[in-house]
Amino acid sequence: MRLLSKRQLKELVLYSPQHVARLEAAGRFPKRVKLGQCRVGLIEQEVLDWLQKRIQRRENTPDTSQ
Repeated sequence: MRLLSKRQLKELVLYSPQHVARLEAAGRFPKRVKLGQCRVGLIEQEVLDWLQKRIQRRENTPDTSQ
């Protein structure tokens, strides 16, 4: 299991930390793991699964531009 820092997360997801926090609070993003008083991480596989769901949703959406 690998934990991602906020910097690593931003490289993967391309959302601002504030937007990630809003998604997490709304239950629409994996929850962070508290590692210490001032340190959190996210489980890499949970974030990758979240991204994969978005890719699948994109590929299952009919193209209406034509």
